[in-house]
Amino acid sequence: MTQGQGVLQATDERIVVTDVSPRDGLQSQPVPVSTPAKLELIRLLAAAGVPSIEATSFVSPKAVPQMADAAAVLAGLAQAAPGLRASVLAPNLKGLDRALAAGAREVAVVLSATETMNRRNINMGLADATAVSEETLRAARGHGLATRAYVAVAVECPFEGAVAPGVVVELAERMLAAGADEIVLADTIGAASPGQVRALLRAAAPSIPVAQTGVHLHDTRGFGVANAWVALEAGIRRFDASAGGIGGCPFAPGAAGNLATEDLVLLAQQSGLATGISLDGLAAAVAFAEQQLDRPLGGRSLGWWRRRARPAPG
Repeated sequence: MTQGQGVLQATDERIVVTDVSPRDGLQSQPVPVSTPAKLELIRLLAAAGVPSIEATSFVSPKAVPQMADAAAVLAGLAQAAPGLRASVLAPNLKGLDRALAAGAREVAVVLSATETMNRRNINMGLADATAVSEETLRAARGHGLATRAYVAVAVECPFEGAVAPGVVVELAERMLAAGADEIVLADTIGAASPGQVRALLRAAAPSIPVAQTGVHLHDTRGFGVANAWVALEAGIRRFDASAGGIGGCPFAPGAAGNLATEDLVLLAQQSGLATGISLDGLAAAVAFAEQQLDRPLGGRSLGWWRRRARPAPG
């Protein structure tokens, strides 16, 4: 691949998209979504060609009621989407034990980059949260599981403001040393600008291999696609996104929906990068999610795509 004048020149490169709508998308929704509906959403995403899906979360059902059926969702995946790469959130050893019992093959931990966010999210400070994440990653690797580690609020914290890139990189290095196969730098509240994303990725590049680095973007301020473009230019090929832009962290005030999978896919395809994902298939998944959540969904490109697919009147 060559790069020049702000345009990626690529014909055979592929990005790996992890659709997080079944977990990060649904966890904060006020409308309960049944286990069969979650499995159907996952089936539709897999049918659209999404190669990796974050299916559920083994967190406390009291804290996140939408994820109370985590074991049932994981059990149903063998029939709903056989062969799918499915990851689950396992925030600590207790969650890991539940995930293992349910048959998980890939787990993720989430470590927030600030003291206050950790206390609001999991009721422990940064030092303890870091130790728990390290412990969970080591245990998961000991069981032969694939692992991901999120560093959340990697640009800005809703409680402490801007986060220094050096802090994020240090935490990412510790997660990598503890056994994370992939480090996901997360703009949890959608506060990042393209310049901030570029600065963070430059700071991470010397010690976090780009092939093991992913980004998790939200679109709160309308910068989601612009931030994805900067990450693409920096060589990132692993992205989280959420069909229809569903999402928002329940513990982060002001965190609007995630970067829409359809917007990311369209950006990649029009920039010469393959995804293996069908926009028509994504539209079907989003339409199903709209029925379940009883509200309109869709990224910035979905309305255009739907209109494009309809025949002209008359």
